[in-house]
Amino acid sequence: MTTPTYAQQLLSLLARQSFRLGQFKLSSGGSSDYYIDCRTTTLNAEGGRLTGHAILDLLEKNRIEAEAVGGLTMGADPIVSNVATASAWRALSHPGAPLLQGFLVRKAEKAHGTGRRIEGYCREGASAVIVDDVCTTGASTIHAIEAAREAGMAIAAVVCIVEREEAHGRPAVEQAAQGAPFLRLFTASEVRAEHVRQLAATS
Repeated sequence: MTTPTYAQQLLSLLARQSFRLGQFKLSSGGSSDYYIDCRTTTLNAEGGRLTGHAILDLLEKNRIEAEAVGGLTMGADPIVSNVATASAWRALSHPGAPLLQGFLVRKAEKAHGTGRRIEGYCREGASAVIVDDVCTTGASTIHAIEAAREAGMAIAAVVCIVEREEAHGRPAVEQAAQGAPFLRLFTASEVRAEHVRQLAATS
């Protein structure tokens, strides 16, 4: 029997823990008959581990090389930490494997101290992967892209865990990424289908 990939295991967990059917108002102002809260999975011990390795697998599959991973607080916080930690674990068993250093983008610059917009790794010229949990309009992802670029970093790729497949989300992110690939682990349709399959299996 073939061992499920990190992504397959993560999809199963997302569908079970993070997906809900019903009537919901979205942060974008729209409404939907489903809701996905990836944080209930990415902040879960096993979910976090799977998230880090699934994203690293996705980057490797698409031959994305980078030295940093970051995103907008707070949806990206556990993703960044888990990807960075997973890269360190891989480097232990595969000497020479790339280490991805983490950084977080504030929604607004600090009003005190150094006034930084980015916390963590920030080196001018560094190649960075921008991550987010769910892409709807792409606004939070674009905010992180712009902050990283203003800090002098180059965008190597943009990754979201779930793409809601909204009409304007992907095009807006791709325009902001200026040629860097926009990758997703799953579509909302895939998570929904797995959620429905799980419900049918338990009924």
